Amino acid sequence: MTAIERLWKDFELPIKDALHHADGHSYAVALDPSTPRGFTVLAPFDLDEVLEGDPSWVSSVDGLAAVDLGEEGLLWCGEGSYGSEGFIARLTVDRALHWAMFFIESNPFDRIRLSGSVATVCSTSGFELALDIDDPRTPTSGSGRSRVGREPEKG
Repeated sequence: MTAIERLWKDFELPIKDALHHADGHSYAVALDPSTPRGFTVLAPFDLDEVLEGDPSWVSSVDGLAAVDLGEEGLLWCGEGSYGSEGFIARLTVDRALHWAMFFIESNPFDRIRLSGSVATVCSTSGFELALDIDDPRTPTSGSGRSRVGREPEKG
C-alpha cells in the first residue's frame, strides 16, 4: 500500500498543491487561471520523503459534490480542514483512491460538470478547473456540461 492510499483510508491528503496517483506517483501542481485547464502539472516528487519531514502535515477532506460514474467509480470534490483548501478525487467503485488533487488556496470545490471524460470543477472562490478524469496530467480541449453532481457520501 502506498503512502497516499494509507492517508486516503482516513480521508486525509498532504497539505501541498499536488496530484497523487494511487500507484505512488505524485506531482506538484499550481493553480493557473491563465491556462485553458486552470492549473498546471509540474515536476514529480517523492511523497514518502515529504511525509518523512513532517508526517502530521495532512488535511482531513470532506466532500461537497460528487458524480457517480457507475461501473467506473466516483468523481468527488470538496474541502480540507482549513477554509482555503480544496480537493478533487477519482475513486474506484469500492471508493478506493484512483487519484486525488489538493490545492491549499483554491477554497473548497463544490460543483462538478462532466462531459465524456472531461470534468469541470468549480471552487467557492471562482477557480474553474478542466481535467481529464482518467488522468489529470492529460491536457483537455475544454470543459464539460452534462451530469452535475452534489451531495456525496464518504461511503
